[in-house]
Amino acid sequence: MTQESVLALFRSSGALLEGHFRLTSGLHSNGYLQCALVLQHPAHAETLGKALADLARASAPDVVLSPALGGLIIGHEVARALGVRAIFAERQDGALTLRRGFSVSPGERVLVVEDVLTTGGSTRETIAVASAAGGTVVAAGAIINRGTAVDLGGVPLHALASVSFPTWPEDQIPDWLAAIPVTKPGSRPGK
Repeated sequence: MTQESVLALFRSSGALLEGHFRLTSGLHSNGYLQCALVLQHPAHAETLGKALADLARASAPDVVLSPALGGLIIGHEVARALGVRAIFAERQDGALTLRRGFSVSPGERVLVVEDVLTTGGSTRETIAVASAAGGTVVAAGAIINRGTAVDLGGVPLHALASVSFPTWPEDQIPDWLAAIPVTKPGSRPGK
């Protein structure tokens, strides 16, 4: 898939939004990509999953680990395309953790998959979960990379598209954006 075809799926699904958004990272932006609106269509989810799996296939992962909630569907589709397990980490007492009987075996090759990467915070947390369990994180993947040069501690990143919307910290929101009511579209409660 090309970046243009990925963004065309977002546009046709009504998933490319404009307004005033408070991102999961806490930053504010005038643009938002709502992956759930694209991934609600199983054919789109399958197409994106196959394309992301193709980018990460050379890493030879044994398991795909995604952060809940945003990474669940795309992580599952990438794992299906690769023929490996799909598991997820979820928040418990504010920290990502493996629950529901999920585990990563020592030395198991882990591909971390997220829907949208902005600051890399959730991806780094998920990498830490895999590493703490003894896994070897071989790569990370995302449908969209909103952060141009995100540091994942040496873990290579594969993204289907890179999109740059400006972001501002809470105390530096421009007046024109502050005049627009804020929406909190992210999946992380309290953020």
